[in-house]
Amino acid sequence: MEASVQQGNYVQVYVMLPLDAVSVNNRFEKGDELREQLKRLVEAGVDGVMVDVWWGLVEGKGPRAYDWSAYKQLFQLVHEAGLKLKAIMSFHQCGGNVGDVVNIPIPQWVLNVGASDPDIFYTDQHGTRNIEYLTLGVDDQPLFHGRSAVQMYTDYMASFRDNMKEFLDAGVIVDIEVGLGPAGELRYPSYPQSHGWSFPGIGEFIVSVFFFK
Repeated sequence: MEASVQQGNYVQVYVMLPLDAVSVNNRFEKGDELREQLKRLVEAGVDGVMVDVWWGLVEGKGPRAYDWSAYKQLFQLVHEAGLKLKAIMSFHQCGGNVGDVVNIPIPQWVLNVGASDPDIFYTDQHGTRNIEYLTLGVDDQPLFHGRSAVQMYTDYMASFRDNMKEFLDAGVIVDIEVGLGPAGELRYPSYPQSHGWSFPGIGEFIVSVFFFK
C-alpha cells in the first residue's frame, strides 16, 4: 500500500493489486472477483490502486508483439469503479522472492538471447546467473534483435502510452512508475539465499559485464 501527502492534511491511499491481477497467460480472468474487491476499496475510502504491468506478459510473444488487451480490461474495471490508477512498468521477473506464489519471467525471446550470451545477466562470485533482470552492461548494446535494453524499455513504454491514451486522457492513470532490477527494487542481485545469505547479512560482490565496441 502506498500513501502520498496532498494538499492540507489529506493523504491519498493507493492499494497494490495482486501480482496476478492479469494471469500468467496474459488474460484477464478475475473480473468478477476484482470488481467486488474494488467495490470494497471504494467503500473503505481508498483513492486508487497500483498494478504491475509485466513486460514478460505484454511483449512475451516476440519483439514488439505487444498485447495490451488484458490490461485494458483491467484498467476499464478500475475506471468504472471510480478509482485512480498507478501503473508500474515491471521489467523484472515476478516470482522467486519471499512469499511469491506467481511466476512471470522476463520475455522468453530475451531469455533465449541469454542462453547463447549469458553475460546479459548479473553474475555472482559462484558463477550463478541471475535471470530476473538484464544487467546494466547491456543498456546500450543492440543484442536483442537489433535493439538495446534501453531501446526495448523505451519502445514498451511508448506503446503503453499509445494504447492507454483513453485512460491517460481521462485522468484514470495518474502516475507511471518504473520498476528496474531484481524484484523491481533497483538493487543488484547480491543477496543469494541459495548460497547461504540470510537477513540482515552483508551482500556479495556481483559482476555486471560491460561491452565495448
